[in-house]
Amino acid sequence: MCQVTNCGESEASRQDRIRDAALKVFAIHGTSETTLQMIAEAAGVSVGLIQHHFGSKDRVIAAVDGHVLTVIATTMSAPLPESATEAVFEVGQRINFLITEQVSVVDYLARMLVAGTPAGTAVFDALVTIGMGQWQQLADSGATDADIDVLWAALNPMFLALGAIILRRHLDRHLPEPFTTRTQQERWERAVRRLISQGQLRG
Repeated sequence: MCQVTNCGESEASRQDRIRDAALKVFAIHGTSETTLQMIAEAAGVSVGLIQHHFGSKDRVIAAVDGHVLTVIATTMSAPLPESATEAVFEVGQRINFLITEQVSVVDYLARMLVAGTPAGTAVFDALVTIGMGQWQQLADSGATDADIDVLWAALNPMFLALGAIILRRHLDRHLPEPFTTRTQQERWERAVRRLISQGQLRG
């Protein structure tokens, strides 16, 4: 019978599979409550193989943290359209992608932010930097009020997105279907887009 360690799977692929399994377990249980045995069961490998690739749980956490930061930064930092309306729509689409297609990433992010971990701080700071750059771009193009506070223009939409991510389980109790469904994501996106475009954009 083919075993995990000799099925032709590369070392890098095994590491990614272990990391992805750890991410899912961390997102549900948190890092402090998760054991290597739980990760091993989720990944379908032995604890020894995890130790071979990562050495310790702390190094697994570091790998997951780095992956989460990369996924979020890559998704959110791509250049925006020059049109203010299209830019707001594009940002909404990116957040929608993270919430619907990267559920474990955003659930783990919520835990990091609430716990105030160094990785959570790094993600938050990266999002602030990205958001300020994007709103400065819009301000420079004349798409915003001349006296707009770029920092708060970036922070307010981010609070809406992160608040929804952190409170997702509570939102589900007030919606007719889960927040991650396409219908509810589109409904939320329309509401946020209207709020941002009427509150911070000109015309």
